[in-house]
Amino acid sequence: MDEMDIVVFVLARNLHFRRIIMGILVLINAYIKVQQYYEKHMLKNRTFVNNETRLSILDTYIRSGDIECVNELRMDRRTFGVLCELLRHNGRLKVDGLVTIEEQVCIFLNILAHHVKNRTIHHKFKRSGETVSRYFNAVLSGVLRLQASLLVVPEPVSESCNDDRWKCFKNCLGALDGTHIEVHVSQTDKPSYRNRKGKVTTNMLGVCDRNMNFIFVLPGWKGSASDSRVLRDAITRAHGLRVPEGYYYLVDAGYTNCEGFLAPYRGTRYHLSEWQHGCAPTNEKEFFNMKHSSARNIIERCFGLLKIRWAILRSPSFYPIKTQCRIMTACCLLHNLIRRETSYDPMEAELDAQDSSQNQTLDDVNIIPTIESSDAWTTWRDALATNMFNEWRESRGRRY
Repeated sequence: MDEMDIVVFVLARNLHFRRIIMGILVLINAYIKVQQYYEKHMLKNRTFVNNETRLSILDTYIRSGDIECVNELRMDRRTFGVLCELLRHNGRLKVDGLVTIEEQVCIFLNILAHHVKNRTIHHKFKRSGETVSRYFNAVLSGVLRLQASLLVVPEPVSESCNDDRWKCFKNCLGALDGTHIEVHVSQTDKPSYRNRKGKVTTNMLGVCDRNMNFIFVLPGWKGSASDSRVLRDAITRAHGLRVPEGYYYLVDAGYTNCEGFLAPYRGTRYHLSEWQHGCAPTNEKEFFNMKHSSARNIIERCFGLLKIRWAILRSPSFYPIKTQCRIMTACCLLHNLIRRETSYDPMEAELDAQDSSQNQTLDDVNIIPTIESSDAWTTWRDALATNMFNEWRESRGRRY
């Protein structure tokens, strides 16, 4: 290789390196331009405009008035504040990043109240789908930690009770029943979740007191399971339903009439609609069933109010089945909070419109461990029915 060839080779290699350096400089310059544009336009919009949108939504829900707050979140502003404080202190809900507890709770209640999808919340609150999902599950876990403070302790019907529906049932704690809530499950699980009406549901046991507050809830049983089977599971669980001896709940004819659970007479008129238009009872069994139906109707109203309040219970949601069951429990807990903290519940007025178209301690007592029929319990029910019917006939005689 002569001297000229060496010079040409060196110049070519320098030109190649120069081109590489120029390409790198162009890339660096493009990156700087993109970064400047992002900081000037995109980041400004994300930080300020989106934040203003969120604040505007919170102001609409919380500060504009109780009517708007109830319409969107199903509770008034005072109850919303109580819930946020309970979640902050007892529910161990924390502020993670820039999302306040109030915004987290708003997102959660909005989903339950209107059964909206993550993408709807994403557009409304300007949060990513992952953020919405994460905070929904965080608030859900926080609400479930409030069970001890939100589930009520039942108060038995006392001798001095003046409520016509309940005064005949001394020592009664309330009423219980099962309700079917539609769920989404895998294709292989659908046959076992299909109830007798052909719908894919879970059978949730609910127990309430005379004031329509939940005492105990047990979701998760497959829709094909009978009410008696679900109740049997509830009373045998370690932290399940406890019925002290000498006390009882009203149940419908689908359950066994046994100690702790007072069922109506089968084969006898029972439902409230059968006693309308002046159809008076003709014997003690019919009168007992009429009074039993009038009192036990409280659990039906409780379920009706629950489903009116929370739209997510009226149609299947696409959460995993375990999460769907946790949502059902959370809805019952929030129902109790609203009943406790709100002086006027407009949802109950809506339920009424649809319908028209001495404290005792129960600690340190023996608990009923099984569900078994007995002659003694049947005899007690017969005596109660006879006494109720005789008292009713005497009162009618005095009246006329």
